[in-house]
Amino acid sequence: MKLGLHQSARLEQRLIQSPQMIQAMQILQLPLLDLSERIEQELMENPFLEVAEPEASGASEEGGSAVAEADGGAESMLEMFERIERDHGDGSRARVASSEEGDRKYEAMLNAPEGAMSFAEAVLGQLGPLELSERERTVLEYVVWSLDEQGYLTETPATLAAELTLEVQRTLGVDGEEEGAAAVIDDGPPEAASEEARTPSDEDLVVTEDEVRDALERLRETVHPGLGALDLSECLLLQLPGAGLWNPFMRKLVQSHLGDISANRLPQIAKSTGRDIEDVKAAIELLKRLDPSPGAGFGDTAAEVIHPEVMVELDDEQVTVRLDRERTPSLRLNPLYQTAEFRRMLKEGSKEEREWAKKRLENASWFIDAILQRESTLKRISVALFNRQRAFLERGKEALRPLRMQEIADEVGVHISTVSRGVAGKYAQTPRGIFPLKFFFTGGTTKTSGEEASQITIKERIKKIVAAEAPEKPLSDDAIAKALEDEDGIKIARRTVTKYRKALEIPSSTQRKKY
Repeated sequence: MKLGLHQSARLEQRLIQSPQMIQAMQILQLPLLDLSERIEQELMENPFLEVAEPEASGASEEGGSAVAEADGGAESMLEMFERIERDHGDGSRARVASSEEGDRKYEAMLNAPEGAMSFAEAVLGQLGPLELSERERTVLEYVVWSLDEQGYLTETPATLAAELTLEVQRTLGVDGEEEGAAAVIDDGPPEAASEEARTPSDEDLVVTEDEVRDALERLRETVHPGLGALDLSECLLLQLPGAGLWNPFMRKLVQSHLGDISANRLPQIAKSTGRDIEDVKAAIELLKRLDPSPGAGFGDTAAEVIHPEVMVELDDEQVTVRLDRERTPSLRLNPLYQTAEFRRMLKEGSKEEREWAKKRLENASWFIDAILQRESTLKRISVALFNRQRAFLERGKEALRPLRMQEIADEVGVHISTVSRGVAGKYAQTPRGIFPLKFFFTGGTTKTSGEEASQITIKERIKKIVAAEAPEKPLSDDAIAKALEDEDGIKIARRTVTKYRKALEIPSSTQRKKY
């Protein structure tokens, strides 16, 4: 991939830092109500943003005209900023008294109560003092936003590295040209940019697994040693050294015997480790002092309010998917800041005022893009998902088919982690009720007829089989497995029936028996 000198100069600023990529990822994974709060916050903090009225945003459901206006406005305004900076870059002009003092939105933002802080925001707040390059900080922020609220990493470091690489290269465009180049501002005069410009190598365009692991090390050293673990065993292992417990006995307990500890199989642990029961009990007490949820305590928690964002209808055998847009108004750049009067004010204002306005214009443009990208991604994922789950819309849970996120990712043309973030915390209103989008991704098995049955379908059948049994002679798990095979052509092992029954909180046959 070959880039020109001008493009490569901007690459270091826009792609390697990629603040818009981080923002787009954050916006994508926000549930609808959180997104509504985020939009209100941005409208309050950024005077360049405003809600586009219907006549301004146009009749298009996707709000395309508002986007065009925002993009065009940002491009022309940023070009104007660059011209002013070249002509008046020394900041020697007199300060305009009414510029900052007259910004009522800015004053309102300062006096407004703070909203709830998310887990990721709380963690990032502790990482601010770290001395990092822009590339290192971008990778670190991406890692933090990939943690769940318990502090566990939702993807492997290799997967995160691949995803970051894909996002960086996608931002360049298919032909290697930077998308939206006119909306980027160079720091410093053009001469300096030309001197520092270089043609990036392939290594510049690839985020490595080592970079992700370095970010994890910084996160653990600064915030909590167990953050970013892939599972409980790794989480506890990471905490052993700091707790003074890094010895072969404790490591073996964590690596090989967490299941035995949970099941209280102490004699089995003692036999395996060559220790007596008292040693095992004492070691378990020490393990209890470690933190199994390193993310707990960060951010603010609130009761979940379910508000479906994806609306699904089935009319005349046609699946229709739309998004609830009542809580996501169309946004545009405030036209007040494109007037000749405002331009004159900037020319007579200080360098600090121009930088303040320039930064907020960039943020406004990026935020609008992130909102639209979220809508487009969620819509495409939902359309692909419900076209595949059409039988569920027609007949209910028993007709739900097995579906993997990778299938939807391949169809939509995005990374699997984009699908995971896109459906996280989102709900759909369907003819069969309200369901989380993650509900529709499930494994399954193949029937004797060759059809596929999802795990949810099998669980629904188990519930019905148990509900129809004679109370005085309840069915064993073997009998339920046989009924599934005889009645539905679903052949699964007895232990699988046991697992599904426990997941459904159905007691064993002994406990269900009525005397």
